[in-house]
Amino acid sequence: MASEIIAVDTGSPCARAGILPGETLLSIDHMPIRDVLDLKFYSYDSRVTLTVQDKTGQTRDVLIKKAEGQPLGLNFAHYLMDNMKQCANRCVFCFIDQLPKGMRDTLYVKDDDARLSFLLGNYISLTNLSEDDVGRILKMHISPINISVQTTNPDLRVKMLRNPRAGQSLALLRRFADAGITMNCQLVVCEGLNDGAELLRSLNDLEALYPAVSSISVVPFGRTKHREGLYPLQTTTPQGAAAVLDIVESFAAKCLQNHGTHLAWCGDELYLKAGRTLPDADYYEDFTQFENGIGMLPLFCEEFRLALPDYTGRTALPFTIATGTAAAPILTKLIDEARNLCDNLNGRVIAIQNDFLGHDVSVAGLITGQDLAAQLAGQDLGARVLISANMLRDGGDVFLDDMTPRQLAEKLGVPVVPVEIDGGDLLDKIFAPTPK
Repeated sequence: MASEIIAVDTGSPCARAGILPGETLLSIDHMPIRDVLDLKFYSYDSRVTLTVQDKTGQTRDVLIKKAEGQPLGLNFAHYLMDNMKQCANRCVFCFIDQLPKGMRDTLYVKDDDARLSFLLGNYISLTNLSEDDVGRILKMHISPINISVQTTNPDLRVKMLRNPRAGQSLALLRRFADAGITMNCQLVVCEGLNDGAELLRSLNDLEALYPAVSSISVVPFGRTKHREGLYPLQTTTPQGAAAVLDIVESFAAKCLQNHGTHLAWCGDELYLKAGRTLPDADYYEDFTQFENGIGMLPLFCEEFRLALPDYTGRTALPFTIATGTAAAPILTKLIDEARNLCDNLNGRVIAIQNDFLGHDVSVAGLITGQDLAAQLAGQDLGARVLISANMLRDGGDVFLDDMTPRQLAEKLGVPVVPVEIDGGDLLDKIFAPTPK
């Protein structure tokens, strides 16, 4: 599929070679360019020849000289250069199916695109991969790939993903492993379905593919209050969370002895649901699955404590931290620790109940602007309200319900300051002389 070039980066290899916006990229070294993967793969070398076509239909070949691996500097209307592959599953635990109606359209998009797994770290189910897709992954050695496995029991996977291809697509794990492709795997645990003996089976099956399977995350099913007409799943119970932890930690200890890595880790939320102490940050090794909520809080605490001595004796403007019910006790403990080293530290943590999605949703990243506005209204918030930046869409401009931080600040009468998922950044925002 030919793609029109909408812009060329100033000073880039293609700009220097005279490639123009409005031209269409046809091929690189005579290989047709279908999408961004082709673009990145075939443009890697230091000398490549681009075939482009102008609006009159005239084609020309342009030699590009650049550093090996250097981007060409071309921009297209869509990142993928063609249509994103939609999810073909109807997973019993799908979070998107649990969103209320009437939200912005982009929130209901279900992608299941292997290209986004490689390029952006998205997780894919493998069910919509054609043999051509698989062949290209093998040819290009696209690695790592992030895979939503859920279970290695073929029949159970069909039941959970509600896709007849869900079982047979598990064979791709072995094909990728044999080709030396690295895989990060995820198991979303639903009580009564893929926990207990089924969870242990999945862990053992994935271990058999080590080192190609380089990490496994085990996270709980997230249940909102909007499940009308959906599969009857219940939220993870404290007892269920504890049982999952026992299985995974025992498995991880065996893997550490046999392979020198824990291989599998549980999401922070499982420890919080079970009422257990989170492991220290070094337990999570290289934090491969950080974005899945694996070790996020332990690393945050370690960063906070390492940075805290730098703020000894300093004062700060009064502040409020608004966060989810899951993290609130941990943040409260950190602020108490800071008070022991800092003068007159006047700050508090307020746990926000998720009225929008339901109280079973306890993580900060799914809190809406309207819940913040309603629950913080009328309170003494100090000089500013600190929130987790992951409450906001990429770019930091809007909450899940389309309210902006500026609109929230106007409602509350104090600045709203996003904080990155970094304990040092929290301290920086607490002790900033003025809100930033």
